[in-house]
Amino acid sequence: MEVVLALRFWVLVLACVVCLSCCSVSALPQEKVSDDPLKFILGEQNSGPWRNGIMDATGAQEAEPPGIVFNDTLILAAKRTNRPDILKGFRRYQGGWNVTNRHYWASVGFTGAAGVILAILWFSAFGLVLVVHYFCSRKMNIKDKGSCLPQKICLIMLILFTCAAATGCILLSVGQVEFYREAIRTLDYVVDRSNFTVQTLRNVTEYLALAKSISVAQVFLPSNVINDIDQMDMDLNTVADTLEEKTGESANKIVKAFRAVRCALVTVAAVMLTLAVLGFLLSILGHQHAVNVFVVSGWLLVAITFILCGGFLILNNAISDTCIAMEEWADNPHASTALTSILACVDSGTTNKTLIQSKVVINDIVNVVNTYIYTFANANPSQTDYNYFNQSGPLMPPLCYPFDSQLQDRQCGPQEVSMANSSMVWQNYTCSVAPSGWCNTTGRVTPDIYRQLVAAVNESFALEHYTPVILSLQDCRFVRDTFLEITSSYCPPLERYLKLVNGGLGSISVGVLLCLVLWILYGNRLQREEEFVRNSSPVNNSNNSNRNDRTVSESNSNNDVPSENNTSQV
Repeated sequence: MEVVLALRFWVLVLACVVCLSCCSVSALPQEKVSDDPLKFILGEQNSGPWRNGIMDATGAQEAEPPGIVFNDTLILAAKRTNRPDILKGFRRYQGGWNVTNRHYWASVGFTGAAGVILAILWFSAFGLVLVVHYFCSRKMNIKDKGSCLPQKICLIMLILFTCAAATGCILLSVGQVEFYREAIRTLDYVVDRSNFTVQTLRNVTEYLALAKSISVAQVFLPSNVINDIDQMDMDLNTVADTLEEKTGESANKIVKAFRAVRCALVTVAAVMLTLAVLGFLLSILGHQHAVNVFVVSGWLLVAITFILCGGFLILNNAISDTCIAMEEWADNPHASTALTSILACVDSGTTNKTLIQSKVVINDIVNVVNTYIYTFANANPSQTDYNYFNQSGPLMPPLCYPFDSQLQDRQCGPQEVSMANSSMVWQNYTCSVAPSGWCNTTGRVTPDIYRQLVAAVNESFALEHYTPVILSLQDCRFVRDTFLEITSSYCPPLERYLKLVNGGLGSISVGVLLCLVLWILYGNRLQREEEFVRNSSPVNNSNNSNRNDRTVSESNSNNDVPSENNTSQV
């Protein structure tokens, strides 16, 4: 039961936690900000260079899959999951992959029924054989020695089947190590992608919060925008806390479940190998009583091994179903499927709100910068005006608005500078400052104002940088890329090592099963030969002859007594 629960929990998280984590939003708790603002803005410290990853992803639409559509719903892994449903009287299950449907799990559980049936049949049949052997072996009266050929054949087969059982133990040991390693690697990838998404949106939240303090020469963001940012921070923090907590709990539970499965497999491999080797040696040496103990132990362990084999068949089918479902969903992520109720990206309200708010703040920051440029830097006021600081020289180019009034992307004008090169361009318009605070050389901005402008641009650039990332969450592109990576790089090794584990369990079961039968046959053969030798030894024949002579002598003596009496009477 623990194995089944573990596999169900693992598959659920593999398909659900990734999706949920990739499409949720979160906020950054109080952490130390990097000493390098640009690296922190680009997320290189926590997630690596972004422009080599999701930033380069294209939004090209892929061809729709040839999946089965029923009532405008795409049934995932429909052909593979078409199995008998135990809960519906073994009628065919046609609902496709759906981890929230108990009928799906009933159909998956049916794939492991063979192992349970074999375990029951073996337990019953061999138990009956043991009972018959126990009661009937005492009444067996072997009078002939028989041939040595069957004994040799039995010994050869016993050696072969012991080697088969040992080979199965080796396969099981290697398979469980590789499967555990690959499962943990897959889990780490899922958690890493979840943390990647969390860190992305935390950075967005952090820079939205920092944007509230942006000012250039006492020009601030509008108060309504600051209020919207505060509300957004509250929403994102709530989602972030829930996501981080659930992801951590799920990962810990999965690791514990896999460790328990690994421990069980290691124990089975060690015990069965010991049983096969010691049973073989004891049967060769003729320790029949010890062999009987091993036969009973093997009888129980073989049944357990059959059940484990059935459990891993269930796990293998569940993982294969999930991989196929992920691949089909990745081909058409916006179709109505069983993942619709799980993936947050299908309901894009939260990501839409974050995306819109980010664009609004970006434009407002650009507006703050350009307000200063038009009002102070590029103005030619008199010395008595409030905005005079002896600015002079060529006019300073304004900052480009990345979005229009409809928050759609726009191209920069010929007189505008982009956020990427604005700091370098504006540095040419910086003047030297006299003790009075006015420019004493040609220039449009003082060094202090220049630093404020660059800080504002960095904030705006950070938010603009994260816009494609948020958009990839909104349209499920991030989840689709994650699923495609899992199905191409992680699913094949998992399925391969699961088959290796199943092969090892099957080899152990069959090998030890046949060894048990041969232990009994070989032990009986030795017992019959020993009995024959005892019955046919010269000592026994001599004793029997002496016993017969004494019987004849006593009979003759008894016959002579009346004759003597008769003689005396005469």
